[in-house]
Amino acid sequence: MCVPPRGSLKWQERVLFPVLLAAVKIKCLKLVFDCFPYHANLTHFSHLLLSVLVKFNNCAGNKGVRYETNSLDFKVRADGTLYAAQHLQLPPKQLILLVTAWDPQSLARGEPEDVCPPEVTEIRHQSNNGLRRQKRDWVIPPINVPENSRGPFPQQLVRIRSDKDKEIHIRYSITGVGADQPPMEVFNIDPVSGRMYVTRPMDREERASYHLRAHAVDMNGNKVENPIDLYIYVIDMNDNRPEFINQVYNGSVDEGSKPGTYVMTVTANDADDGTTANGMVRYRIVTQTPQSPSQNMFTINSETGDIVTVAAGLDREKVQQYIVIVQATDMEGNLNYGLSNTATAIITVTDVNDNPPEFTTSTYSGEVPENRVEVVVANLTVLDRDQPHSPNWNAIYRIISGDPSGHFTVRTDPVTNEGMVTVVKAVDYEMNRAFMLTVMVSNQAPLASGIQMSFQSTAGVTISVTDVNEAPYFPTNHKLIRLEEGVPPGTVLTTFSAVDPDRFMQQAVRYSKLSDPANWLNINATNGQITTAAVLDRESDYIKNNVYEATFLAADNGIPPASGTGTLQIYLIDINDNAPELLPREAQICEKPHLNVINITAADADIDPNVGPFVFELPAVPSAVRKNWTITRLNGDYAQLSLRIMYLEAGVYDVPIIVTDSGNPPLFNTSVIKVKVCPCDENGDCTTIGAVAAAGLGTGAIIAILICIIILLTMVLLFVVWMKRREKERHTKQLLIDPEDDVRDNILKYDEEGGGEEDQDYDLSQLQQPETMDHVLNKTPGVRRVDERPIGAEPQYPIRPVIPHPGDIGDFINEGLRAADNDPTAPPYDSLLVFDYEGSGSTAGSDYDYLNDWGPRFKKLADMYGGGEED
Repeated sequence: MCVPPRGSLKWQERVLFPVLLAAVKIKCLKLVFDCFPYHANLTHFSHLLLSVLVKFNNCAGNKGVRYETNSLDFKVRADGTLYAAQHLQLPPKQLILLVTAWDPQSLARGEPEDVCPPEVTEIRHQSNNGLRRQKRDWVIPPINVPENSRGPFPQQLVRIRSDKDKEIHIRYSITGVGADQPPMEVFNIDPVSGRMYVTRPMDREERASYHLRAHAVDMNGNKVENPIDLYIYVIDMNDNRPEFINQVYNGSVDEGSKPGTYVMTVTANDADDGTTANGMVRYRIVTQTPQSPSQNMFTINSETGDIVTVAAGLDREKVQQYIVIVQATDMEGNLNYGLSNTATAIITVTDVNDNPPEFTTSTYSGEVPENRVEVVVANLTVLDRDQPHSPNWNAIYRIISGDPSGHFTVRTDPVTNEGMVTVVKAVDYEMNRAFMLTVMVSNQAPLASGIQMSFQSTAGVTISVTDVNEAPYFPTNHKLIRLEEGVPPGTVLTTFSAVDPDRFMQQAVRYSKLSDPANWLNINATNGQITTAAVLDRESDYIKNNVYEATFLAADNGIPPASGTGTLQIYLIDINDNAPELLPREAQICEKPHLNVINITAADADIDPNVGPFVFELPAVPSAVRKNWTITRLNGDYAQLSLRIMYLEAGVYDVPIIVTDSGNPPLFNTSVIKVKVCPCDENGDCTTIGAVAAAGLGTGAIIAILICIIILLTMVLLFVVWMKRREKERHTKQLLIDPEDDVRDNILKYDEEGGGEEDQDYDLSQLQQPETMDHVLNKTPGVRRVDERPIGAEPQYPIRPVIPHPGDIGDFINEGLRAADNDPTAPPYDSLLVFDYEGSGSTAGSDYDYLNDWGPRFKKLADMYGGGEED
């Protein structure tokens, strides 16, 4: 802050300089500065007329001191001369310039800034009325405070005084951020002397400037001066290194790129003031790895950080990646005073198709059997130095000559990049025994500019075709022949021969039938001549649409044998070999004429022209036919049969009719139609009695039948009554005789006879005991045959209940029979089975008391087998 100088120069006085405005000598004593304001009154001036000499003496003299001004209209030379930079018109008020001086060498070494605070040069110009005195306003220039000062603190910045401090007691104060607002008490002021202090080191990166307001009041708090603005700027020190945004940068460049090709950009930021050298970052490349083909393949723009190529020769096939160490230094790249940092730039050399694919050999060979498709016959190997499995490496093969019919194609193996020569159209040994192919290979991506296809990108492929035994074939298949039906057996129809495609093999072909549904044909095994074995009938069920179809086999004697089939179709032309048949075979008509008629037609198995129109006529014999009946023609296929006489007795009549077709020669047939003649009602319909009469029974016969039926039913009823009565009498006689006293033999009839002599043919050898028991010992438990004796554990038969039931015996026998049927060792014929062997520990016992419950007929049997142990 400017303070009054020593001497008699007062704060309010104005000094006029006509040409040389000011020459100031400033004395510096280590952070204590005396500065003087200078004033000039001019209306117009230019850099030719006006100069103010501003001098600064630091502790070592004014050597190397630099000056700056805050106005673009004025500049300060190195010797301290202030001059106007251009012609200008001064405004009708004072003009205040701020001049700053500093020592760059001290700043570079990080020492405190031994410079004068900003000096105010006040320039006033004359008005048209001449010179006049003006009261100077209370103006405080901006205050520069270096950051990171070492103290001691508090450190005085400026002193504020009012012109009225000699008249009254004044109290000074400051307000604003850094004083009474957070951060608090960074600055304070002596309220009596007006000296303002900073209390601690400043950090420009935390806050670069402060705006305070200074106040001057009397002891009563009344304002003495208007508040003045104080601007405090924190002077930047180089206390921050440049920091890269990323520690590792990744970039890429195509191989073969020309010098000057952009690669990537690296960026470093410096927290210091970017308008000063402290924050001005410069870049350089420290190292490059590998240093091939040149140690300086890349360069970097020192100001922007853009990395570009500087040398030619980038080849991915030799060097795929470069690692470049980049250094960023502030102080405009001054390595002696600036701070530095490094980052890594990884530059990948990307592949371009600068290497055409080349075959590993100029010729290839393969072999393929004839008539085979989808067979790989040769593998073509290529070499490509571009990046594998990329469009620059993927191979595409093309046959450019040697295969005009398109028998082959070359497919690419996606893993190995080999070309697989594949048969897509069967080759014939008899037509081509070998192929000479020319194959060219290229990449999926086009070659890079300036790269030519190599002569090794084409190769020859020799493919040999091997002969195999091919099946004979019938040149005309299906073969169709036409002939009339009815040809006699042994007739030669045609020769159905096959061709063996193996012209270079001496082989014989033999023929045989494969399918002959009606067995009508024979084929000569040697020459394929076909003859008839039976009469061919067009009306047979084996004929479909007049065509008979047979299949034949032709086989050679090759190794292995091969065979082919051929189909022969025989179209049979119809002949008139079937007489017509009358339809219908049965009809019904009224016994009086003109009530109804019978429509008749004919069916013929032949076809046109051997069918209708038909001729219907009645035979002359017997004469009664034409006497009683007549035929009326309707059209070529239909006629009407009706009664000729006025009345015909009801009954069934056989009427013969002769039917003749229109064949050449015509055939006829005499058919009989059964006509039922019956009485009819007024509508012409047969009545029920008439239908019976028509069946051939008279009224007397019908009455006799009904009487017989009644007599028969009566006899059956009397017989049933007599049988019931006799049964009742028999039961009465049984009650009169005691069953125990009835010792007569009772003969029971079962109405069951044997099967005759054939049923008595038994195999008695099954009743004999075998001499050895080996097969019995090895047999699983089950039902024992009569030729076995029980050995070891016996099969478990079902146990009868304690209280027997008449059905238990049947169940017991059925269970035994079922077990015998499931016996796998039983003989496959009927044999006698033993069911009475109970084995050890059987619970069957000898209790036959249940026979008492079966009535008096079984009581004697119960007495014989029950009631106690045997003697």
